[in-house]
Amino acid sequence: MTDSILSDRSARLTEEALRFMKPVPPRRPRDAATLILLDRSGTTAKVLLGRRHAGHSFMPGVFVFPGGSVDAGDRRMAVHGTLDPDCIRRLAEQVVRPSAARTRALALAAIRETFEETGLFIAAPADGPVRAPTPAWAAFAERALVPTLAPLRFVARAITPPGRSKRFDTRFFVAEASAVVDRIDGVIGPDAELVELAWVPLDQTADLAMAAITRIVLEEIADQAAAGFSAATPVPLYRFRNKVFTRTTLV
Repeated sequence: MTDSILSDRSARLTEEALRFMKPVPPRRPRDAATLILLDRSGTTAKVLLGRRHAGHSFMPGVFVFPGGSVDAGDRRMAVHGTLDPDCIRRLAEQVVRPSAARTRALALAAIRETFEETGLFIAAPADGPVRAPTPAWAAFAERALVPTLAPLRFVARAITPPGRSKRFDTRFFVAEASAVVDRIDGVIGPDAELVELAWVPLDQTADLAMAAITRIVLEEIADQAAAGFSAATPVPLYRFRNKVFTRTTLV
């Protein structure tokens, strides 16, 4: 990646951070996770994007990935499979008090939020009865499904800058569309978190309204996809320091 590309990405993130910055009390970022579904079954890779409700006070109507903060139940839900060892190692880098439970909870939060916002299950059949630790996981238990971790690949991390009422330390995961084993209808609509869900060609997302970090993560995914999602590829970490967004890597 050239210095000019890195400089451009930093400049776009910095401009947006300064534009939305407000004089609010300091807030510690909460652990959060996002899942980007890719469909590479055709000649052109497509990415699943949802459009936020126009009534949102912050960035209404923009296209986003499904995602949100980690819940307590995400640490207790049964799982199928494990994350790739390189993903596990990178998820624990530059983390205060890293643990296997915290790492697993991040991946589970990405799967749960994807289900809650799209109705899609990233899961595998359970070997026996499934207990839902919280109501958020009830739909999985009812179908005798458990979230499956093996399809998830950790591709990026970004920390919300100061000056926001909510801050997140977000881990971005990618999974192939083939990892979806079931779905429920009625999740997307005019009164829902997302009013539209669309499979968009990865090379046709430039004209869509979206946050700078969403666009830049798409660019990072395109770069990693071109390299075959090699396990040797470092994971970018974007964060705001000294009034500038910086990009470092988790190796």
